[in-house]
Amino acid sequence: MEDKEFPHFEVAIVGAGFSGLGMAIRLKKSGQSDFVILERASDTGGTWRDNSYPGCACDIQSHLYSFSFALNPNWSRLFPPQPEIQAYLRETAARYGVLPHIHWNCPLLGAAWDEDEKNWQITTPGGLITAHVLVLATGPLSEPSLPGIPGLASFKGKLFHSAQWDHACDLTGKRVGVIGTGASGIQFVPEIQPQAARLTIFQRTPPWIVPRQDRPIPAWQRALYKKLPLAQRLVRLKIYWQREAIGAGLVYYNPARSKLIAQLGLNHLKRQIADPALRAKLTPNYAIGCKRILLSDDFYPALTRPNVEVVADRVAAITPEGVRLADDREIPLDVLICATGFHATDAPLFTKIKGREGRYLSEAWGKGMRAYLGATVSGFPNLFLMIGPNTGLGHSSMVLMIESQIKYIFEALRAMKKEQIKAIDVRPEILEHYNEWLQERLKGTVWNSGCKSWYLDKRGQNTTLWPGFTFTFRRLTRHFKADAYNSTL
Repeated sequence: MEDKEFPHFEVAIVGAGFSGLGMAIRLKKSGQSDFVILERASDTGGTWRDNSYPGCACDIQSHLYSFSFALNPNWSRLFPPQPEIQAYLRETAARYGVLPHIHWNCPLLGAAWDEDEKNWQITTPGGLITAHVLVLATGPLSEPSLPGIPGLASFKGKLFHSAQWDHACDLTGKRVGVIGTGASGIQFVPEIQPQAARLTIFQRTPPWIVPRQDRPIPAWQRALYKKLPLAQRLVRLKIYWQREAIGAGLVYYNPARSKLIAQLGLNHLKRQIADPALRAKLTPNYAIGCKRILLSDDFYPALTRPNVEVVADRVAAITPEGVRLADDREIPLDVLICATGFHATDAPLFTKIKGREGRYLSEAWGKGMRAYLGATVSGFPNLFLMIGPNTGLGHSSMVLMIESQIKYIFEALRAMKKEQIKAIDVRPEILEHYNEWLQERLKGTVWNSGCKSWYLDKRGQNTTLWPGFTFTFRRLTRHFKADAYNSTL
């Protein structure tokens, strides 16, 4: 292997979703073309390609859910549906000329840091490539997680995850079970309810749901945004500050104020669910915002239909014929859909990234995910993460965080080129201090107020969310901090 030459790139980006495409576009706009995007699928979109279940849409308003440099005047609704988001990403990638840089159907099989050559050796199905810099833009919602319920593999009916929707499976007249009532479940349940002969919803914890108030965007407004982009930017700015105001109630948790906000959800529940017994099943018993707040106008009404049952009893096991509850009641099913989220804190990818001294990222994160500004990890030189640990949001658009990270990483690459730096590695004490501050700050947020959510890892540590406002994160990432890193010339 030492005598063989492999394709070499200055930057290798893994993933062609929002973050991967955004990073590639930033490089392309700067005149840099020595980069490659490794995409495991055959199309762009990332999570917005994979999640194609009925009713899939974003919970952030359209005008804020786009790149700031590529506003889309053609959104059809206030909240963008999945097909439009994927089309937007595909069109934006084509407009900025990054599609030729993508290697399709090319998953990352492994990556190892070469200390002698000061680059990454990356294994793909097409063979080995090397890159000076590796950018992981795979996101936290890319690996579906099936529930750890005994007997799941024994089910004889049709079984699939909501992020791997089987569109060939006709639900008409079928006995359908749904495990999970999170962000995905509440969107597709109203869509499939009219098709199923019997629909059983297995609910572990009821979510807080507030009105969605979605609506079509009138044609005259879309025409205005095309002719006068400033008008759309002003609408975007208004939505941005409304979202930051909502964030204040989550970042600075106050139990008394939380109860006042919760009344919005309780009133919504009372208006749409008349049956006291069903309403009791659907009433959350934790602070609003501790888990993700969901938006829906049609989920509760769907649960009141004659062919729907909400089961709040614990699921003991999956049997070949259906589901057995803790009280030994068995519910026969033809189809079982798991709306059970993702490996947000323990993605399999972590076991494929090998840094200095042969240490895997999964080992470095043995006590929880940690990164400096969500982007760099000690012992993994020239590795940058997009939407890394503690960059998630509970109140606004992730595209805002993505753009902040793109700027930071680009500034790092520019500094490395200017100073002819071969490798940078964040100093361990900087990483430690930063994460101590993060965890201390999270203690005062609603996300650490006591409920169990996907924001927390197996140790109960919140390694997912950013404990503040988007403008605070943007300020911290505005400039690359060279003194936070050990550099190799």
